[in-house]
Amino acid sequence: MDLSQKVVLITGAARGLGRNIAATLASAGCRLALADLDKDGLIETQRLCTDAGSDNAKHYIANVAREADVINVMEAIRTDFGSLDVLVNNAGILRDGLLVKVKDGNIVDKLSLAQWQSVIDVNLTGVFLCGREAAAQMIEQGTGGVIINISSIARAGNFGQTNYAAAKAGVVAMTVSWARELARYGIRSAAIAPGMIETEMTAAMKPEAQAKMTSVIPMQRMGQPEEIANTVRFILENDYINGRVIEVDGGLRI
Repeated sequence: MDLSQKVVLITGAARGLGRNIAATLASAGCRLALADLDKDGLIETQRLCTDAGSDNAKHYIANVAREADVINVMEAIRTDFGSLDVLVNNAGILRDGLLVKVKDGNIVDKLSLAQWQSVIDVNLTGVFLCGREAAAQMIEQGTGGVIINISSIARAGNFGQTNYAAAKAGVVAMTVSWARELARYGIRSAAIAPGMIETEMTAAMKPEAQAKMTSVIPMQRMGQPEEIANTVRFILENDYINGRVIEVDGGLRI
């Protein structure tokens, strides 16, 4: 795919990986549709995209877990840009907790249904809703496109992340299903599974916790958001990548 002037929707674009993906694609000449619930963060990302070279970046306030919000954003993109070429399903949240917490032989806590459902709603249902609506618009346009879903190496299962791991595994399953269903329309689907990436969340950790985390990574460092963004660009520009998950984890396997 030649990225010049392609219209890209990025969810969770107000910070972190989403912001870096947006800036990287802006520098490639893409036109950016930025979606999130954080208006101030979106405005800053939009400014960074303009500075990076995008001549057309717009932001949209949306909760990807709400069907009406997703449909409204897609309609607004059609009006504002005329087309949609790429979706990067990046929006996600964490609500970590042990399935059952035990102290001195007694159960003191459980992973709540609210913790489970909130993560499933955003990290799995949100990906489904955005993917469905983006695919429908791409098919109607008849010009093909690409859907990239951000999964995680935690999809294999991770301590204290029943909800997150289940959602990210589901994201991979949807990616493969879409690749098989949508290729006939010229639409590719792929996923990226980041490992431990240096974001605002990890920056807030205590130094000793960061050191312990880094020590288990063969490359002895956390990944940079730009390295995930560069992987997004690689997938977009390589037209034969379809239905696969690219792990960007420094050699770490959970």
